[in-house]
Amino acid sequence: MTMKKKENIIDKIEKIRSKNNANWMDLLRLSFKKAPNETARIMSKIYQHDAKISKLVQKLIKNK
Repeated sequence: MTMKKKENIIDKIEKIRSKNNANWMDLLRLSFKKAPNETARIMSKIYQHDAKISKLVQKLIKNK
């Protein structure tokens, strides 16, 4: 696969992710309006898992 095709695929992924991120944020806003305490607990769990993922990524970057 040529570099141009790879870049094209990456551009498509970026566009899809940006739309999905907007949807995710809309859902987050709605959740905080309707059930703020429950949403905060779930967001805390998401944050903890994201932190674990970040630590694993750091290990990969250091050991490339």
